[in-house]
Amino acid sequence: MSTLKQIPCGKTVKVTKLYGEGPVKRRIMDMGITKGVEIFVRKVAPLGDPMEVTVRGYELSLRRADAEMIGVE
Repeated sequence: MSTLKQIPCGKTVKVTKLYGEGPVKRRIMDMGITKGVEIFVRKVAPLGDPMEVTVRGYELSLRRADAEMIGVE
């Protein structure tokens, strides 16, 4: 299983699992990233941090550390 951090630009993936505990996991869920939702990777910054994704119709910037906690397929 891969994480959102490993997905290249232009791909759409589906969230399968959220890793992390407590407040970190809650913050990711508050951004609208929950199991089963589709995420489109729009852009990745030149040095790889942050990455810009589209979730539930809005654009969101994620740090690589957060993207690593999102399991996708």
